[in-house]
Amino acid sequence: MRVPPRSLALGAAALTVLPLAACDGRSAPPPAPSAATTSPTAAAGQRSAGDAVPALVRGMTVEEQVGQLFVPTFASEAAAKQMIRKYRVGGFIYFPGNLRSARQTARLSNALQSASKVPLLLGTDEEQGLVTRVPFLTRFPGNMALGATRDPDQARAAARVTGTELRAIGINQDYAPVADVNVNPANPVIGVRSFGADPALVARMLGGAITGYREAGVAATAKHFPGHGDTATDSHTGLPVIRHSRAEWERLDAPPFRAAVAAGVDAIMSAHIVMPKLDRSGDPATLSRTVLTGLLRDELGYRGVVVTDSLQMAGARRRYGEGETAVRAVNAGADQLLMPPNLDRAHRAVLGAVRSGRISRQRLTEAVSRILRMKERRGLFRGTRVDPARAAATVGSPAHRAVARRVAERSVTLVRNEGGTLPLKKGARVRVTGPRAEPLAAALRRAGVRTTSSADADVTVLTSSNGDPSARVRAVRGGRVVVAAIGRPYDLNGARGADAALATYSPGDASLAALGRVLTGAVKPTGKLPAPAGGPAGHGLTYR
Repeated sequence: MRVPPRSLALGAAALTVLPLAACDGRSAPPPAPSAATTSPTAAAGQRSAGDAVPALVRGMTVEEQVGQLFVPTFASEAAAKQMIRKYRVGGFIYFPGNLRSARQTARLSNALQSASKVPLLLGTDEEQGLVTRVPFLTRFPGNMALGATRDPDQARAAARVTGTELRAIGINQDYAPVADVNVNPANPVIGVRSFGADPALVARMLGGAITGYREAGVAATAKHFPGHGDTATDSHTGLPVIRHSRAEWERLDAPPFRAAVAAGVDAIMSAHIVMPKLDRSGDPATLSRTVLTGLLRDELGYRGVVVTDSLQMAGARRRYGEGETAVRAVNAGADQLLMPPNLDRAHRAVLGAVRSGRISRQRLTEAVSRILRMKERRGLFRGTRVDPARAAATVGSPAHRAVARRVAERSVTLVRNEGGTLPLKKGARVRVTGPRAEPLAAALRRAGVRTTSSADADVTVLTSSNGDPSARVRAVRGGRVVVAAIGRPYDLNGARGADAALATYSPGDASLAALGRVLTGAVKPTGKLPAPAGGPAGHGLTYR
């Protein structure tokens, strides 16, 4: 490389890392105006005045440019540094094995950044809820719980907390939020990862989350384009086929992605799914130029980074080998190649395709330029070093935990309450049984409720996690029955015989504590169903 990239002043578009100023769950004032926060067009990857990216790209060798496309996993710091030296990779994705504590992760991020000439995009899959990678972050219930609040400010606050904690430990890209509309209750891979079954609701909540991540200085990634919400096949183990017509896609799947484009989302992740009514080739969207370039870029007008879903997944490489899959993804319109199963093979295949002309130099330049501009917008050329001590103080702070508590409380949804079963009557003996029963029972005891293991309890609370509780409801002899769906809310379809039914959308500690407060009446339920489940979408009761 002829020009040391870190010496370049990359202009006003770089985003200064913003501290979390307001964590009370209300709509916080936005940061001071900047190119990154006020211009969706600029945020989507277009050139700005004083753009230094073209000179930076010209200063790279072809090998260095190709390296920028790759985002591999790594087993150790030494292995990661070897990949930086050999392949000049553009970033890494962190998994729990890399993440032991806030201090350790901050030090690891600093070490990797110091080893690279070009600042690295250090990412992770931190969706919160069902999919979480960083074990020590402040825990939130996840997207469907946020959808139940129906308040984009809650999504914004949750993303701002998560993003602030990620940036404190050196992670600057999150492969979140999920933009899929979960219209299939049997979906094995999305479910509560979605904000809900209503495209308009998902679009509103997605916009709030994207804003929150941007305020924290983290690149958000909307996923999984063109929409993974109506499948009964898991793309980790197979190749799902979604048979939505073009009109159905426009109505069900497209609105959240249009909202993401309008919000200037930094990246959009492709899905390893086939939509034959959008592309007849039979290729998954990740390898489809018709979908990634024709639909996403040309029709939706997206100018930011396109990242593949993990190339280790069966849905990505069922039809082609590892090297050919990487080449086809780039030519389809993908800029970042996430988690190639064999980095050496994939790198050699892409480099060879560039040298032979199969991948044009123009296509390579476009991809590298988008990646560098995303790094620029997130302020990486202005410094990447993080303070391990400050990271430890930021992660899990009381203010952040208060936001998680508020989101969890506002998400609890009361779907049925026959005969005023809830809130629990003073002095009632309550039996709690099912998944995560003991943490919920402990929360009730802290509120002064008498819990019992006896079958002749006055009230039996049955927790249900991704199953049909109907047989358990029928098995209760005497007393009132309350069903609490602590996973997918669709369990409530089997709770028709219960006196009361609620959904928390999450079995996490914050959600169970919130459920305990709702059951005792310390908090009134305000959540509304984000998907039909024991009642129509939008339904939700409260106490007088």
